[in-house]
Amino acid sequence: MSTTLERLQQLFLAHFDYKIEQLTATTTLQDLNLDSLDIIEFMFEIENEFNIKIPDQEFRVRTIQEMVDAVDRFVSVQNLEASSHH
Repeated sequence: MSTTLERLQQLFLAHFDYKIEQLTATTTLQDLNLDSLDIIEFMFEIENEFNIKIPDQEFRVRTIQEMVDAVDRFVSVQNLEASSHH
């Protein structure tokens, strides 16, 4: 089972032209020269990969680690919501 970080790194590699060593937990989105449109498009990739919905206003992340934390949070919250509807 891949970690959230590994899955996000793979998404970055598939979507953009980076090398894996550029994608550490402390890498900032600014380091990667991502503009807001890139990030919005990438959010859709993340939503598909993790089967979550990301509220736009909540996705204020500066580093890849913050992205990992946000994704983990959305996954756990949305899994809880899904399981409580049974």
